[in-house]
Amino acid sequence: MSTVTVFGATGAIGSLTVDNLLEAGHEVVAYVRNPAKVPSRWDERVRVIIGEMSDADKIDEAVAAGDVVVSALGPSMDRKATGLPLVDGTAHIISAMRDHGVTRYIGHGTPSILDPRDKPTMLTRTVGFMGRTFLPRAYRELIGMTEHIRSAGIDYTIVRFSAPNDKPATGKIRAGFFGADKIGMAITRGDIAAFTAAQVDDPTYLRAAPAISN
Repeated sequence: MSTVTVFGATGAIGSLTVDNLLEAGHEVVAYVRNPAKVPSRWDERVRVIIGEMSDADKIDEAVAAGDVVVSALGPSMDRKATGLPLVDGTAHIISAMRDHGVTRYIGHGTPSILDPRDKPTMLTRTVGFMGRTFLPRAYRELIGMTEHIRSAGIDYTIVRFSAPNDKPATGKIRAGFFGADKIGMAITRGDIAAFTAAQVDDPTYLRAAPAISN
C-alpha cells in the first residue's frame, strides 16, 4: 500500500477520493486550506496538513510525507476570481516531488485538453469553446496546470471529465479516449473519486489523460 498526499482533499470530489483511498488500505496525507472542512468521519486515520497553495514550504512538507500525489484541485468558477493560483501551486507540487523523489501524480483535467490518442469530437470542441468563452480564467488555469504536469517528466495520469453531478455513484465507468471510445458527458462525483483513487495501483493510463463518463 502507498501513502498518498491529496491536494483539494476537502472538496466534493477530493473528500470522496480520500474515502476511496482509505477503503483500499492506503495511508492518506490531506493538504487542507480550511481545517473546519475536514470531515469528522476521517477521525485519526488521515494526517492533515494546513496550508495555502502559495505556501511552498507546507506543500513540500505534504509531498515529502507521501509516495504518490493525488490532486483533486479545480479552479474557482467565481467570475470575480483573479490570478492563476492553482498553476503556481502545481509548480510548487512538482518542485517538491522532484526534491523528494516522488514520481507518481494523478490529477484532474478537462476534455478540452486533448491526449495524443484522442481525435477531436463535437464534445471536446464544445467544452473547449464554452470554457474559453464563458470561464476564460478558469480555463487558462486548467490548461496551465496540465501543461506543468505534462512537461515535468513524471508518471502522471490526468483524469478528464466534463459534467460531474451529485447522483449516487454507479460503479459503471467508461474510460478511454475521444474518437476511439464511447465517452459521454455526465458522471457522478463518486465515480470520479473511485476512478481517481484506483489509479494509484493501476498503471493502465500511465503518462496518459483518459476521459471518463458514466
